[in-house]
Amino acid sequence: MSEDILNKEDLFKMLDSLLREPASFWDGFYKDRTKDIPFFHNVPDENLVSYFEKGLLTPGKVLELGCGPGRNALYLADKGCNVEAADVSEEALEWAKERARKEQKNIHFIHKNIFELDLIYESYDLIYDSGCFHHLAPHRRLTYVDLLNKWLKPGGHFGLVCFSPGGDFGGSELSDWEVYRSRSLMGGMGYTEEKLMKIFNGFTLVEIRKMKVMEENERCFGLPGFQTTLFRKA
Repeated sequence: MSEDILNKEDLFKMLDSLLREPASFWDGFYKDRTKDIPFFHNVPDENLVSYFEKGLLTPGKVLELGCGPGRNALYLADKGCNVEAADVSEEALEWAKERARKEQKNIHFIHKNIFELDLIYESYDLIYDSGCFHHLAPHRRLTYVDLLNKWLKPGGHFGLVCFSPGGDFGGSELSDWEVYRSRSLMGGMGYTEEKLMKIFNGFTLVEIRKMKVMEENERCFGLPGFQTTLFRKA
C-alpha cells in the first residue's frame, strides 16, 4: 500500500493505522463466548426497547453499525424491521448468524468496516449504534457524521449508546489532541451530553439520557456509565 498522503482519505487511513484496533483484535475478543461480558447476553438495549414502547420509533429499514453478536439486530427484526447489520469481526457475525437462524429471523449481516460500506443513499429509517462509536478515533467522527447524513432518509432517526467519561466499563477522559499524543483511545472514548450535542449538532435531538441499570435476569441490557441518545435527521 502506498504511504503517500495526497488527499483526506489518505490522511485518515494513516491516522487509522495509529489508533484503530484491527479486525483480528475483535475476532479474538468474540472467540470465547463463555466470557462473563454483559453485552454477550442476547437481550436488547433498554433504551432501544423504550423508543418503540414510547412510539418514538416504528418498524422500518434499519442499519446497525457494529452489531456484534446481533442482540439488537434480533430485537429490531422481531419488531418487524428490515435489518442490515455490519461488523468488522467475522467471529461476532458467525455468532449473530447462529442466533438469527435459531430464532428464524431474516437479517442481512455484512462483514465490513463501517467506513467501507457501499450503501444506497438515504435508504434507512433508523441507523443504530451500540458500542461502535466510542471506539472511533476523533478524526473518524467527521466521516461518521457524513455517513449518517448520506444513508439516513429525511426524518430518519439515529440511535446511539456510548461510554460516559470515567465509566466502570470504559470512557477515556483524554482530550482529542491527547489521543494522538498518546496514540491510544484507552479502551474507548467517553462522551458527555454536551460533547454529543456538539458532534451531532446538525440533527434534531429527540432524547438524551444515562442508560438505565437493568438486572441480569431482566429482558433488557442496561449498565451504568453509558450515554443513550436518539436524534432525527431534518
